[in-house]
Amino acid sequence: MIDGKAALLGFVGAPWTIATYVVEGGMTNTYTNIKSMCHTAPSVLRGLLSHLAQAISDYIIYQVNSGAQCIQIFDSWGGQLPPHVWEQWSKPYIKQIVSRIKKECPHVPLVLYINGNGGLLERMKDTGVDVIGLDWTVDMADGRRRLGNGISVQGNVDPAFLFSPLPVLTDEIHRVVKSAGPKGHILNLGHGVLQKTPEEAVAHFFDVTRSLRYDALFQGSVAEELQPVA
Repeated sequence: MIDGKAALLGFVGAPWTIATYVVEGGMTNTYTNIKSMCHTAPSVLRGLLSHLAQAISDYIIYQVNSGAQCIQIFDSWGGQLPPHVWEQWSKPYIKQIVSRIKKECPHVPLVLYINGNGGLLERMKDTGVDVIGLDWTVDMADGRRRLGNGISVQGNVDPAFLFSPLPVLTDEIHRVVKSAGPKGHILNLGHGVLQKTPEEAVAHFFDVTRSLRYDALFQGSVAEELQPVA
């Protein structure tokens, strides 16, 4: 804990996502070089991904030994792959990481986030992670239905709502929480805070989150929903 008030979270990129930067040399909108490499130089790509999985596992263990209490794995560009290609070129290396961390750091929860993961949710479940992050393009109620109650979910307020009037942001937070259900949900944005986001909106997001009354939310009374926690 940080002064006994907050948990310390760590994060890493997934092997496929890190490999895109290595192969493409930076950001890209097409990922053509690494995607073609799946067919033109598969053994080289497998070697790179295996090496990255080992290095990322080492880094997670370093973060845990340094105090991290939860780790989020970002496969930010995994959603750029067709689902069956993600199964072949990303998922096995995520599973390799998760398997090692579960053996060496079994007390540390693991979160997996993929940007654009609407077509991958069911395929993400058996990676072995504890929580699946949903981006804002997935309806939370649909995501919960597809994943079931056996795994926790995180997200998924659209970061653009932080540019909306504050009452609109409040309503969206309540909608997402209700859709996720009363258990196994970590309220969060569907991705990171956007540049030029008003600071008062970020503060409001946290204020609303702290004021949530789950017993009231799931009893359906609007008046009770809006009562702050004492």
